[in-house]
Amino acid sequence: MLTEPPPAWVIARQRAIGVRLRQARTRANLSQERLAELAGIDRKTVVRLEGGQRDVRLTVWLRLAHALGVPLADLLRE
Repeated sequence: MLTEPPPAWVIARQRAIGVRLRQARTRANLSQERLAELAGIDRKTVVRLEGGQRDVRLTVWLRLAHALGVPLADLLRE
C-alpha cells in the first residue's frame, strides 16, 4: 500500500481521465446516477472519479467502460 501522496503528474492524469469519463457519460446521455446504476457502483464513486479524486480498482473501470459501451482504453489513454 502506498503511504506518500501521489506526485503531481499522477494527479494530473487522474483529472484527465476524469474528464474523459465525464465526456463519455454525457455523450451517452447518462446522469451520474444512471451510470452508477448500470455499472453497479455507488454514485459518489462516479462523482469522485470524474473529479480525479479517487483511485479505484481495474474492475470498476471495466464496469464503467462496459456500461458506457466504450473500450477501456478510450477512458484511460494518455
